[in-house]
Amino acid sequence: MASGFSFKEWAVKNKLVIDKKAYPNGVPFKAYIILVNHWCHRVILTLAQIALVIMLCTVFMNVVLRFCFNSGITWAEEIPRLLVMLFTFLACSIGVRDHMHISVDIIYNRFPKGGKMRKFMNFLADFATFICGLLILIYGIIFIARLRPGILPMTGWPTWLQYIPAPIAGFVMTFDSLLFLLHILDPDDLLYSEKEVDYAELIKQQQAELAAQKGGNN
Repeated sequence: MASGFSFKEWAVKNKLVIDKKAYPNGVPFKAYIILVNHWCHRVILTLAQIALVIMLCTVFMNVVLRFCFNSGITWAEEIPRLLVMLFTFLACSIGVRDHMHISVDIIYNRFPKGGKMRKFMNFLADFATFICGLLILIYGIIFIARLRPGILPMTGWPTWLQYIPAPIAGFVMTFDSLLFLLHILDPDDLLYSEKEVDYAELIKQQQAELAAQKGGNN
């Protein structure tokens, strides 16, 4: 008989609560910081999903009204633009968590796995991301402060509202990269993706297995 839904099991599986069974000697402070990080990403992922659904529904509804009823919604162009900005900045911060942003690793792959040069390059990448996130956070707040008197023409909402995603994304990017720099987060602790396959290492293993098989046959 199939067991019923268990919220605790779901929360543990999605890393939203601490699995105390994994810490028989007591939960370390590091685990609570990682838990906060997981909750931050759960919130921004939910916001991004909601923004995407509302944007698609609004655009679809406006297209139907224009082509079928020769009318439209006055705010249907402004709202999707705000949601696109929200979705874009949140997606940018999500990419930092699992190192999903585009990277060129021609030089990186020339160095041995787990070696000092790879560790140094990983440090440089996380440090550069930390600086970028910090700049987005600081200047996002400054830009919002400058735009406080403005009003959006269609919705009448404050102009600074469309730039709120910038400091949110900057904070998450700074938070993630700082945890990587302090070795609190493990790069293999993935939330949105699966571990990337190192095809160069895979080919070497296959070649070694083939060589071993040929040696055994001889």
